[in-house]
Amino acid sequence: MADIPRQPESAKNFILRRLVEETDITEEQARELIALLGYEWPSLLREARLLVKKKRWIY
Repeated sequence: MADIPRQPESAKNFILRRLVEETDITEEQARELIALLGYEWPSLLREARLLVKKKRWIY
């Protein structure tokens, strides 16, 4: 099995903060999305936006 390159911690934190700021999800939600999807920005953004729409629909 090939080793998966790991991103530096600062890059991980940057993506986490950027996702929270750009989509208005919580840090906990962002961490969960990253755990599920990895660091693929388009996928993270899409799923975060779906969470926001769902949240607005409920309220």
